[in-house]
Amino acid sequence: MPARLPFADAHAAADALTFAGRTTRLGDGAVRLAGRNGVLAMTSAPLAPRGLLDSTPTILGMRAVPVDPELECDFVVEADALSRDPADVRAILLPDTALSPAWAGVTPPRSGWSEVGRVAASVLAERAQWGIAAVAHAVPTDAGEDAVRAVRASIWGAPDDALGGLPRGVAFAAFALGFIAGEEDVPVRRSGTWTRLTFARGHVLARGPARVGLTDVRRTGSSG
Repeated sequence: MPARLPFADAHAAADALTFAGRTTRLGDGAVRLAGRNGVLAMTSAPLAPRGLLDSTPTILGMRAVPVDPELECDFVVEADALSRDPADVRAILLPDTALSPAWAGVTPPRSGWSEVGRVAASVLAERAQWGIAAVAHAVPTDAGEDAVRAVRASIWGAPDDALGGLPRGVAFAAFALGFIAGEEDVPVRRSGTWTRLTFARGHVLARGPARVGLTDVRRTGSSG
């Protein structure tokens, strides 16, 4: 693993640190860094199961930033361990230790994606905010980690009619990672057991069973 990552410019390096900062507060706080052909794919898991009995869905967030064309890498680190290189604003420093989270071993397909519908960004934002409030309301006082994870799994893993049957967690991931900004009609694509929502700011990918056809995905209003 290299000691630093060289980016195309200072803006790209700052963009990478912004994504890492948001990732720190989500899931296990880890970020996968896969660089090839001048592009660094940064992936995190806002939602992922921990153990066979955990029903939390696997939902990933991904953002691509330009890097040095000669860079080739693929490893996972703690997101909060990334820092700006004081000697070069176009680079970030890496920690000494890599991680091996289970979700990083589950890779979405690179091809074979077919568009199955679209969903308004405003609807995604509304469902994310509804879910956040629902989790806060449902978690018992002084609840242990297992109880909290069970509540989160039930709310974020549930299919949401306002999202065409997609798990509500895709809205949470997009909202928490800052992918939702203004009005946007978000394409929804599917390949095998994976579903991908493509925003101007990044991608959200969900693994697992979903409805064959999305319904009412062009809705632009709120729902209760």
